[in-house]
Amino acid sequence: MTEDNFLSGPECRVWTAMLLLGTCLLYCARVTVPICAVALSSYFDWDKKQFGVVLSSFFWGYCLTQIVGGHISDQIGGEKVLLLSASAWGFLTVLTPLLTHITSAHLVFMTSSRFLMGLLQGVYFPSLASLLSQRVRESERAFTYSTVGTGSQFGTLLIGGAGSLLLDWYGWESVFYFSGLLTLLWVYCTCKYLLSEKELTIPMNYLTRGLSVPKQTKVPWKQLFRKAPIWAVIIAQLSTASTFFTLLSWLPTFFKETFPDSKGWVFNVVPWLVAIPTSLFSGFLSDHLISQGYRTITIRKFMQVIGSGVSSIFALCLGQTSSFCKAIVFASASVGLQTFNHSGISVNVQDLAPSCAGLLFGVANTGGALLGVICVYLAGYLIETTGSWISVFNLVAAVNSIGLCTFLLFGEAQRVDTGSVYVDL
Repeated sequence: MTEDNFLSGPECRVWTAMLLLGTCLLYCARVTVPICAVALSSYFDWDKKQFGVVLSSFFWGYCLTQIVGGHISDQIGGEKVLLLSASAWGFLTVLTPLLTHITSAHLVFMTSSRFLMGLLQGVYFPSLASLLSQRVRESERAFTYSTVGTGSQFGTLLIGGAGSLLLDWYGWESVFYFSGLLTLLWVYCTCKYLLSEKELTIPMNYLTRGLSVPKQTKVPWKQLFRKAPIWAVIIAQLSTASTFFTLLSWLPTFFKETFPDSKGWVFNVVPWLVAIPTSLFSGFLSDHLISQGYRTITIRKFMQVIGSGVSSIFALCLGQTSSFCKAIVFASASVGLQTFNHSGISVNVQDLAPSCAGLLFGVANTGGALLGVICVYLAGYLIETTGSWISVFNLVAAVNSIGLCTFLLFGEAQRVDTGSVYVDL
């Protein structure tokens, strides 16, 4: 990796801002269905088990494109993959309500639509990891990634606030139109003002060889997967991703049912509003401590203790309270502190294997998506059968604890992607 490959200061700031906005719109599209949960269930007469199937179908699709998305990004550039996928999910979001009114098999259609949305969005974060590992210096990665990562909170905040108002004023269809059109506008602006025609062109030699890997870019699979730190970051990523998906999918329904007189814009906005400064602070703190001479892995583990451990304590408290104000505080603390993961395991992937960070992140996120399918569906099943939300938050805490303990025991930050043992994909 040469210095010429890295973004300059001004370029890095522009890209950070645009990627933050892209991540924001990614979550706007992703959260449209959870935000409209009650309205959709009422409109189509679904129970929680049926709606759990709709929610979990996203993650079936999401897990299938993680690895291939990361691999392609490592080969042709993450920015190209990001823009292609954003164009597709933007169109899909706009078309969903239109097509829903045409078909009579609403459950099948919406499940298929969410599955396709998962396929399209599955490439995003592996592509982002690939782009940042190749273009951003190690000393700036935690803050850059945590800043871009705040887009998930901005997006959930935007769709939680604006979406709740649109839902009340114009119905659930308007939420889909709003999210999809904004995504398409972002793609247009990025292509027009940030990338040259050459940068948008996919090399013909890559298209002709497909997914085969040239000798100089073969992935050291045998070497990588013999390393305990690789498995530690995969298991930790698997745990945190699945629990985040569970909270993202079910928190709106939890507040709506537990506190039926509360305003949707409050519980759909406040937790994600709190998460923005906590994510930025975690990135700043991480890079600052590393620059002061602390070991990289020590800081990564410290961030993970807060992101997985402390956040789980507040999730458990959320299941025990009957006060709306306390529930907002606990939800805000849990969601906010989860963002410390951005400065923990999320950048640890780039520490371990910058040459194939996109592909490796795809492997880890595939596991997270698969477990997310199980956890999101299991949460709906537990609510339906027990009538209590406590079991859902116990599930979140248990899964987080497994990932955290594994990372604390086996996590490292030295590169493991160099060596002589290489094999084809």
